[in-house]
Amino acid sequence: MTYDPTGHLLLTPVDREAPLRVRRLRQLGIGERPDPEFDEFAGKLAEVTGAPYAMVNFIDENRQFFAGLRTPDGIRPAGDTVAAVPARGAVGRYMARDHGYCPHVVVRRKALVLEDVCDYPRFAGNPVVDELGVRSYLGAPLIDRTGTVLGTVCVVDTAPRPWGRPGLETIKSLAAELVERIRRREPDGRP
Repeated sequence: MTYDPTGHLLLTPVDREAPLRVRRLRQLGIGERPDPEFDEFAGKLAEVTGAPYAMVNFIDENRQFFAGLRTPDGIRPAGDTVAAVPARGAVGRYMARDHGYCPHVVVRRKALVLEDVCDYPRFAGNPVVDELGVRSYLGAPLIDRTGTVLGTVCVVDTAPRPWGRPGLETIKSLAAELVERIRRREPDGRP
């Protein structure tokens, strides 16, 4: 958990379900390597929302992993070796757990709409604002049939975006669609 030394705000929420999530992700065989289906889904997220960045994100105790990724130029960085954000505006497959807003979505277990992150002191100090230029975020949890939050789907922009209720409904609908796709991957084919 991280605190802002000046305002003492809790920046990264405590995630007590992380060990359970890691076990579930391993059972499903996802969350540790790029996946063409998830990359394709990230492309769909970007297209539907008009956002330049889109991710299918799985989170463990220490980091976030973008198993699906779409960037403004359409390039999906491949490297499993990308350990940090390489340069302003560049996104790799991994991000520290205290960067970004998806850890909040996972712990809250509900969607998060930030039309302008700078309007929210709790979120404006996040490292992605300075390192990547993030100004707008829209994300929803991926809650599987066991009730485990596996991760998130999210989109971000470098400019404020009026997502509104339509954006919220869209991201929640897309999250539900991806959860159904993940369910169909299960070896026993449970509904």
